[in-house]
Amino acid sequence: MPSMQMFGRRWLAGTDDLVFPGLLELLMRGIWLTLMSCVLCRYYQWTFKCLTGGLLVRIYLIGIVVMHSIIILLVMVLVNRSAQGAIYDTKARRVVPRLLVAKILLLLPEIALNVLGTIWTYTNCIQCDNEHFTSTVVEIGVLFNWVMLGGLIFVLAMVLDPVGSLKLQEGANSNIDADMLLHRKVTRIWVRRFRWFFCWLIRDEHSHEAFSQAAGLMSSMFRNTDIVPSDFIAGFVLLRVKQKRESREQRRLALLAEQRYNCTSIVNECFTGKPNWMCLKKARHYLQLSVAIYGWPFLIYRYCITGLFKMMPKFFCCACFRTKPTVVKEDNCCLCNFAAIRYMSKLHSKDILFASFVNHIFELPFFVTVDHETSSIVIAIRGSLSMRDIFTDLTAIVEKLDACGVPPDSYAHKGMLCSAKYIKKELEDHNVIEKAYTNFPEYNLVITGHSLGAGTAVLLAFYMRPLYPNLKVYAFATPAGLLSREAARIAEEFTLSIGVGDDMVMHMTIDNVEDLRTNMVQVLQSCRLPKYRVFLNGFGYALFGVPSRDLESTWRHRTTSEMRNSPLLSMHSPVLSMITQNDGFPTDTISNHHLVPTTSSYPNEQPISISPTYNEFAVRRYSKIRLYTPGHILHITKKKKSKEQKKADKKSGTNSNEYNYEMRWATPEDFKELRVMPRMLLDHLPENVLKTLDNVLEEQRTEIGFDLAQLTMI
Repeated sequence: MPSMQMFGRRWLAGTDDLVFPGLLELLMRGIWLTLMSCVLCRYYQWTFKCLTGGLLVRIYLIGIVVMHSIIILLVMVLVNRSAQGAIYDTKARRVVPRLLVAKILLLLPEIALNVLGTIWTYTNCIQCDNEHFTSTVVEIGVLFNWVMLGGLIFVLAMVLDPVGSLKLQEGANSNIDADMLLHRKVTRIWVRRFRWFFCWLIRDEHSHEAFSQAAGLMSSMFRNTDIVPSDFIAGFVLLRVKQKRESREQRRLALLAEQRYNCTSIVNECFTGKPNWMCLKKARHYLQLSVAIYGWPFLIYRYCITGLFKMMPKFFCCACFRTKPTVVKEDNCCLCNFAAIRYMSKLHSKDILFASFVNHIFELPFFVTVDHETSSIVIAIRGSLSMRDIFTDLTAIVEKLDACGVPPDSYAHKGMLCSAKYIKKELEDHNVIEKAYTNFPEYNLVITGHSLGAGTAVLLAFYMRPLYPNLKVYAFATPAGLLSREAARIAEEFTLSIGVGDDMVMHMTIDNVEDLRTNMVQVLQSCRLPKYRVFLNGFGYALFGVPSRDLESTWRHRTTSEMRNSPLLSMHSPVLSMITQNDGFPTDTISNHHLVPTTSSYPNEQPISISPTYNEFAVRRYSKIRLYTPGHILHITKKKKSKEQKKADKKSGTNSNEYNYEMRWATPEDFKELRVMPRMLLDHLPENVLKTLDNVLEEQRTEIGFDLAQLTMI
């Protein structure tokens, strides 16, 4: 980092990215040189007895040994130079591009020697006596060399930046109009990549729009920041170290005490003062239905060996030719998805009124069922499971929310809003809800979903509330970037959102990703270690955690002028303006709890609290209006034990705490930072959310049973 300049263009690799590839090449070429040296010693005298081509064989044997020796020496120097300096310190590695050019030029004689070896080994042009060891080594070596050369060409093609021309980059840095043209060109390239990589996706009227929106997002996120792919890995490792350092400082200053004051481990205490429909036991029941709509892929994932046998009693074979008891759209001939829903939800097929497994961009699978246990009609919407769903997620621009009962300046996530409109149309076309209320007029209407399904459920509720004012939504792992602030506040009337732990989707907004990008650039600048050390440390962190000594030894202090002159940023970079406004102070020195209010420059947007590190909206290139998590937000986290508690538990073999989880009512503003945490993905998975709710409810039952036993003894 920054990207390497070679042959008059930038490449998608840095001068510090050659350490591990170089070491791997040294290992392979060292083995190859040893074998070819043995061949040269054994077979050199035999070449004088060849009928034809003996001179060519000697040239090949001597040339290949000399060539590999030169390349090994060159790669050793290349690895040594690539390992020098910190990530941002390109001056320490200024000779790396020249060494790499020399290595690429050596490909020409290497290819010529390999052609000569191919002629000797696989043709009859050279007639020499065969020696088993020699012929075997040369045959394998020639094939291996061709594979290596092909791999090198493939790698060069992969790291070729299509818009990496230095003239184009310099024009973009000095001219805002040229910068806009470069951005549009990068967006078109991303669209082309999506079309090629996801050519198997069904093309419809929505696919082009989704590809364009996703391409614009990818282009905007790292516009004017000279970051290469390997920097992302190093950046995430360093962000984890930085955030752990912040947490340690906050604990030291007792800043977490106020946060933890509102936490409780007792469910009844947590829900005191809340409406009756907000019940954790009910929420767990509806989560089971939200999990069921994931269908047979989720069941096979959960039960790799026995999943098929669990579904088999629920199969409806030859459904293509038989009358189905339920309206089922786009399932296979044995109704495997329908069978998985029946198994996971424990519902009878007659209670499932409608099931659609149509899955296109902006079109999500869902089912409608009559739930006699809770006296409700439930619409369960599936979360992200396919690439089509991912593109629905990535269509993250704001769209006006045109539902009744919301302020006229309300906005929502476009992809989820289109999905909600699709489900509403399907329900109206098949008259599903009206038929259900004909048979069960006293039942309530409930919409539930997980992840993408949770966000769609909330938006669908806005459209259905005029007809069903008592409608309720149980949303799990709800995406953060869903609704504008006032609409999210209105959703509190009918929505219960439940999140677990460090779920990254509950922090995933465009604004948070842009802030993560800024923090990533800053930690890369502030790191004093070379990139290969960061990778090695990251591997150790994954196995053993982040040691305390690395929280301080990883960083170095940089002044504002150094950051402004960083080769990572162009003069129009939004990250540069963030750093300038921060006056050179790294963001890790500012607690996230010290917030300063600011007024939005956009109309109809509520003032929000932000970190003093940068202005929220002045530097936004993609997002214009911040979106929030809707409803009452119940955040469940696992209690962190002190070292003394862990030692006591280990010594006694029991749990010193009665409860392992704690709960609190969060606000949408609590999810305005995307943090790199070990369980940020695992805490989002539906099975882990379900397991957490089960554990919390089980702890409550155990504690109540223990209290009753004590009362009985008294």
